[in-house]
Amino acid sequence: MNNILSKTKILLLIFLLTSCSYKPIFIEKDYDFQIKEVLLTGEKDINKIIENKLKFIKQSDDGKKKNYTIEINSFKERKTVSKDSKGDPLKFKMSVKVEYKVIYNNSVRIINEIEKNSIYNNESDQFKLEQTEDIILENLAGILSDNIMSSIINLDDN
Repeated sequence: MNNILSKTKILLLIFLLTSCSYKPIFIEKDYDFQIKEVLLTGEKDINKIIENKLKFIKQSDDGKKKNYTIEINSFKERKTVSKDSKGDPLKFKMSVKVEYKVIYNNSVRIINEIEKNSIYNNESDQFKLEQTEDIILENLAGILSDNIMSSIINLDDN
């Protein structure tokens, strides 16, 4: 009994000491800029994901920070990459593209365009295929929003 209790304590101690704490990359930082306004056009789903990622920087009311306005135009395209002998799709390619401008004091500081792609298998179950596409879209849009943030941070460092 004593042996089991001591092994349990050791395992618990090891678990507590080796556990890591995950923190998103851009959340904990205090930047010397804020996003005053985000103007979105294009795909609603992509825009919603990007806006949610940029929202935490938009919430500051510090008058000393630089105020940036971001204009984002997003596109999504799904293509068939390969087909079987009957002509049914086997693989799809989802492309998500974002064109954006970063504006400071009525002057365009950045004009950029980013595109990310993902290839995935077709599913016989339509519901499962839609779920897969939603997950891929969310991942690609998240990567694009991180790239937008990185470009603003690099602009601000220069």
